[in-house]
Amino acid sequence: MPLPQAADLDALNAQLLAGCRADEARVIHGRTQTVGEAVTIEHASLRPLAPERFDLQEVSFPKVDGARCVRVKTNPYSVPAAVGTCVEAKLGSAHVELWAAGQCLARHERSYVRFEPVLELEHYLDVLERKPGALAGSTPLAQCRARGLWPASYDALWAHLIDRDGKQGGTRQMIGVLQLARTYGPAALQRTVEAALRLGCTDLAAVRHLLLTTTLERPPRDPMPIDAALAHYDRPLPSVAAYDTLLSPEAAR
Repeated sequence: MPLPQAADLDALNAQLLAGCRADEARVIHGRTQTVGEAVTIEHASLRPLAPERFDLQEVSFPKVDGARCVRVKTNPYSVPAAVGTCVEAKLGSAHVELWAAGQCLARHERSYVRFEPVLELEHYLDVLERKPGALAGSTPLAQCRARGLWPASYDALWAHLIDRDGKQGGTRQMIGVLQLARTYGPAALQRTVEAALRLGCTDLAAVRHLLLTTTLERPPRDPMPIDAALAHYDRPLPSVAAYDTLLSPEAAR
């Protein structure tokens, strides 16, 4: 079915308004006033609108389970909080926010697929640091890839780290690289990883150093003034005409 055009919507609104105005003259069976007169009488008894806006989010208070998730409706959502912590879950039409102690701990896109877990890789980095072998086959990493949040540069850096430090050590360093996003943000981390690969700096310390140098504030320096005290150091530009004598007769022509 084609969507109605703006002119059609205006016509429908006009018809609806005309129907409402006409209904104000209707008298309900058993009543003496018209609908319009009853509305006017009732309006005097109504309270004013509340000054604060009505919260459209559905609020619940689930507890964090052993998988570091809370269940909202039928879906588990990951949250960076200790097991047993009671959090405030705010369920909207598009997002789920998880709060504790006045701080937003996590914000997920709402899933309408029943019982589908919604996991954020960053919420499990501390656990994976102790068990780095679980990263490659983990569900949070798979969901991160599916959402397009795992660039190819991360796989390239990960492979370099494994080649140098082995699977366990290289994966643990890769987890350390991912943890840098907590301080510098995911966008800055991705740019820095790509720069590190171009420079051949496939090392956690090198990535951290590159991130740090990009955030340092360097005070601007004014150029050194050249005053009369330095004028006696001026020298005329040298002439290279004497070098023409070294040219062969054929090249000199």
